[in-house]
Amino acid sequence: MSDAIPVEQILESWPGSAQNLIPALQKIQSEHHYLSEPALRAVSRYFHLPLPQVFHVATFYNCFSLEPRGRHEVRVCLGTACHVRGGQRILDKALRELGLSESGTTSDYEFSVEPVRCLGCCALAPVVRVDQRTYGHLQQSRVPRLLKPYRSRAEVAA
Repeated sequence: MSDAIPVEQILESWPGSAQNLIPALQKIQSEHHYLSEPALRAVSRYFHLPLPQVFHVATFYNCFSLEPRGRHEVRVCLGTACHVRGGQRILDKALRELGLSESGTTSDYEFSVEPVRCLGCCALAPVVRVDQRTYGHLQQSRVPRLLKPYRSRAEVAA
């Protein structure tokens, strides 16, 4: 997370109009993997918006997080089609593979794992989305292979 573009520099990309609030928050989230309180304060000042209004937007949309997230987002579908085809087993395997006992973020901030109710790919059930890539017809045994390319080089070498 230390290589992230400073919030102030990100904000300079947009005119200081409130209509740019959500795109600015999205870019900050993308760079920093969450929206910190100092970031929200900087956004509030830049767009001349009350901090509670910025906070409301940041907490209204589930794409934003106020807690640090991993560099890679692993979303395991537990919607009806995925559930009946083993979605929970896929989630459990991903959690074990990453050393997590429940949904959340790994201590090295490489991965965040969370169940979701539907990824809109029911014909491909069970489905996992890592970052913006969707994997369908997944089996438990394929989870380690699926995660391997996303692991940092240092972690893979260890």
